[in-house]
Amino acid sequence: MTGWQHPYPADYGDALELALVEDIGPGDLTAACLDPHLNVRGLIEAQATGIVCGVGIAAECLSAVAEVEVLIEDGDSVESGTPVLNLEGPAVGCLSHERVALNFLMHLSGIASLTHQFVEAVKGTKASIVDTRKTLPGMRSLQKYAVRCGGGRNHRMGLYDAVMIKDNHIQACGSISKAVERARKRIPHTAKIEVEISRLSQLGEAVNAGADIIMLDNMSPQDMAEAVRKVAGKSVLLEASGGINLSSVRRVAETGVHLISVGALTHSAPALPLHLELS
Repeated sequence: MTGWQHPYPADYGDALELALVEDIGPGDLTAACLDPHLNVRGLIEAQATGIVCGVGIAAECLSAVAEVEVLIEDGDSVESGTPVLNLEGPAVGCLSHERVALNFLMHLSGIASLTHQFVEAVKGTKASIVDTRKTLPGMRSLQKYAVRCGGGRNHRMGLYDAVMIKDNHIQACGSISKAVERARKRIPHTAKIEVEISRLSQLGEAVNAGADIIMLDNMSPQDMAEAVRKVAGKSVLLEASGGINLSSVRRVAETGVHLISVGALTHSAPALPLHLELS
């Protein structure tokens, strides 16, 4: 058992290396109080209920200095007291790598747990919960991985894998139709085009221009429901976005939209508490 849920982000090693360099630097000064020959055993366990994520990267972090036994995998449910992994090795190494391992675990578990709450809130509707590009620099692939572990879906990874024509693009191009036409001529045939609209009056132009996805930005549930009725039978997806929270997401989902994007999944998820205890 590795702890990872596949597919896992291929670039996680870069984030891990940077985190270790940032924290340990040229050496852990506090390790001066430890017997360099002392071996310890320890257990990482959850301190709250949620969805765990980051087990794989935490195990990789700690396995560089200790023997690690992974007990659960990313995406599993935990309660307070649930054991996550065991480790045994030199005290110096275990304690110098403890914080980095826990930082990844707590942050990614927080994202997975919040995503799971949103997913549960819309259960029974056709809506899927998706993330955004509102991520920490250098952490995007891991944060989006955590969203998947929580049952959500990923929006575009970056500017390079899908077109998102927003209000400023429309303003610069002159119209939705011109923006979509120009983009379609220059992108691969496999790439999708999404258009953001903030008024129902823009919906027809976006559909006629050939948008694959239309984002309904900060619209009322009534307007969203009307948009759903207007595109019924057409091969276009509708995405709701803008300030959607756990209190409002069910009402949004019941309008019939296909996707609900929530920036808070990655930029505002509270960490799930976990700790390492030596035995």
